[in-house]
Amino acid sequence: MLCIMVVEDDADARKLMDAVLRANGYDVLLAGDGKGALDAMGERHVDLILLDVMMPRMDGYAFAETLRKYRNNVPILMVTARDTPSDKKRGFLVGTDDYMVKPVDEEEMLLRIKALLRRSQIANERRLTVGKTILDYDAFTVSADGNVQALPNKEFLLLYKLLSYQGKIFTRRCLMDELWDMNSETDVRTVDVHINRLRDRFNGNEDFEIVTIRGLGYKASVRA
Repeated sequence: MLCIMVVEDDADARKLMDAVLRANGYDVLLAGDGKGALDAMGERHVDLILLDVMMPRMDGYAFAETLRKYRNNVPILMVTARDTPSDKKRGFLVGTDDYMVKPVDEEEMLLRIKALLRRSQIANERRLTVGKTILDYDAFTVSADGNVQALPNKEFLLLYKLLSYQGKIFTRRCLMDELWDMNSETDVRTVDVHINRLRDRFNGNEDFEIVTIRGLGYKASVRA
């Protein structure tokens, strides 16, 4: 059974998340702040962390930063009332994988948890398979029908990101923030250029396509 740690200083919120997660088949480990969470993680394996930001002793930012400092790559879903762009940016910079703003929609939270767990499994294997197409993260290659292509760094990471979250819509800004340096002056239209290159490369691929969602961004759609 997969174990999810809930790091939240509000007792009622902890209790609610505990009940929701257990009802959906997860084992749950609870902590009231970052220091308590670090102690608990020394006692058992954790597959994913639901993390509040504002907590005593050690807040969510410091906790996430500490984990990444020691190369612990457990997925972190930050759940907080802080919703400004600077708050989100800081969360991603310290190593958060995803971000939700309170009050949280339980169904959406569960879907995000599943996506993060799936991505974590892919990252551990460092290989992603979509139909007969195989993406090798170590070699930055894509294999399909016996043809192996070595992709430029950004093209591979962009395709890997989209296919890791099949059906999820990513805005250009989101893709820029994750795959390019946040301090870069590169225009978001750079994403369009890379998407067009990927489409040209995989025009005949029978396993997936990259779909433009007008006014929003892009998603990967897997062909039946």
